[in-house]
Amino acid sequence: MERSPSKKTVLSNCPVSPNREKEIFHVVHKVPSGDGPYVRAKHAQLVEKDPEGAIVWFWKAINAGDRVDSALKDMAVVMKQLDRTEEAIEAIKSFRGLCSKNAQESLDNVLIDLYKKCGRVDEQIELLRQKLRMIYQGQAFNGKPTKTARSHGRKFQVSIKQETSRILGNLGWAYMQKTNYMAAEVVYKKAQMIDPDANKACNLGLCLIKQARYDDARSVLEDVLTGRVPGSDDIRARNRAEELLLDLESRQPPPGLSNLVGLHLDDEFVDGLEQIGAQWAPIRPRRLPIFEQISNFKDQLAC
Repeated sequence: MERSPSKKTVLSNCPVSPNREKEIFHVVHKVPSGDGPYVRAKHAQLVEKDPEGAIVWFWKAINAGDRVDSALKDMAVVMKQLDRTEEAIEAIKSFRGLCSKNAQESLDNVLIDLYKKCGRVDEQIELLRQKLRMIYQGQAFNGKPTKTARSHGRKFQVSIKQETSRILGNLGWAYMQKTNYMAAEVVYKKAQMIDPDANKACNLGLCLIKQARYDDARSVLEDVLTGRVPGSDDIRARNRAEELLLDLESRQPPPGLSNLVGLHLDDEFVDGLEQIGAQWAPIRPRRLPIFEQISNFKDQLAC
């Protein structure tokens, strides 16, 4: 008895219309539909793998007013990949005024990455501090409690709490590049109070090692290895904690610290940090111990 073709076989033999083929192409290559300069830029970037050609078309899209928000951001990302970082920074600074209010936050995030890549740490720190001020003034996320973020093609929701901790972590790392380990310690501790994770714990441990506070550093790193910090099951975080502990054990405590680097945290910024974390702290004293520590040092250290 002859078997009738399955539904799947019948569907596979059906001709696909040209419009349907275009739809499938756009989905597979993640290229928007249309024929404007922005679409051509994305086609050059994602399909033809021609980043230089993509930049030319992104410029044309910006000049033509075609999806300027996305064109400027995407062009800066491509420029970063080509090590044209300084050019990307100048492009964002020059043309972000053409972009909508909703695009400014994502442009700031791209700008921070660009500053980090080319070693412009002071500008990175200032922009991170500016983003924190926006949070404690209620201006972040356009006043909403969450925002939609995208990573590796997937969308997910980010809360103000998570964003605050992320920015503090980036600020702590920037302070470390300036060898301002005391300021880095302050913001890492605040980040851990808000939304702790193993990666920031390792960075905090490194800050403490740099200040020769070996017992404190050991306690923080052992919390990672014993699983008392969220994310401790990440093998990379555990390996890093182990490496830092080995480094710590190889060091001899010096007779005393000298040439302490100033915190360089003004009173307004310290008060802002206190405000943005107060609602998430398990206990809410009038002034957190971490900031009492800052106050004690402020008169002694150069800012």
